Amino acid sequence: MITAADVGGVHIKYLYHCPRQLWLYARGVRPEQLSSTVQLGEAVHETSYSRSSPIDLGAAKLDHLDGAAWVHEVKSSAKPSRADEAQAMHYCYRLHEVGVLAQGGILHYPKTRRTKRLPYTNEAAEQAAIDITKVVEVVSATDSPPRLARPACRGCSYTDYCWNE
Repeated sequence: MITAADVGGVHIKYLYHCPRQLWLYARGVRPEQLSSTVQLGEAVHETSYSRSSPIDLGAAKLDHLDGAAWVHEVKSSAKPSRADEAQAMHYCYRLHEVGVLAQGGILHYPKTRRTKRLPYTNEAAEQAAIDITKVVEVVSATDSPPRLARPACRGCSYTDYCWNE
């Protein structure tokens, strides 16, 4: 179904958010396009850093790579999350695979006008490789992972799918 080469940034983000969300996404369940939260995120991205050009690495599409080889990611949330950090490190990992020695990631949070700089280290590279393996394992499972506790699902575009009983 999915190989390590197919794993992109959304897969990594969903791995950290919720394995069930990842499993559903990999099977084509895509309610996020109907989500007002996702639409807000896209609007924030489009209006905040319009001078930068996205970089397409196939499965991974990052927002911007500057001249010093720092990956820039624009986020609609107010504060950094482990998912944001893992996604930025995944992009660095993918860039290293194609010979671009990314220095790290810079997460931009326009809502709060903050940034977070994350250097790409050997530990980050090791974790990125582990994350890719975990994504393949979750997606390859026959059965859906269990849903999270209801409070963890607040704001998730998959809530109706998971909690419709």
